[in-house]
Amino acid sequence: MEESVSMEEIFEMRKVNIKEYSPLTLAYIGDAVYDLIIRTLVVNKGNQQVQKLHKETITMVQASAQARMITALNDQLSEEEHAVYKRGRNAKSASPAKNQSISDYHKATGFEALLGYLYLKNDWKRMMELIKTGLEAL
Repeated sequence: MEESVSMEEIFEMRKVNIKEYSPLTLAYIGDAVYDLIIRTLVVNKGNQQVQKLHKETITMVQASAQARMITALNDQLSEEEHAVYKRGRNAKSASPAKNQSISDYHKATGFEALLGYLYLKNDWKRMMELIKTGLEAL
């Protein structure tokens, strides 16, 4: 039987207080985690041309889709989760929204911040529940 080892152990990562991370830092890691999860779900449907995989992935990772997801999830968030989402949504980003409304872009940033927070908290179960429910709302 294989022994389970964490990334923190392998890379000898320092212990940090994730509540001290800026909302844009949380969104940065949340964006990557969400993208990987969506790519995994798309690839799991079967072998396809990369262009088709990318096209399907884009429909779920673009800001407008994330904005619809977080809107559907809003009533299901805990007080703590809602606070993290709002910090991300209200953060001032240096890069403008590309081909998306400013409102959707801000909501998506909040959604990504929440996912980044849950990821860094190692709360994979809750993160997956929110993503699954959000995708069902699309």
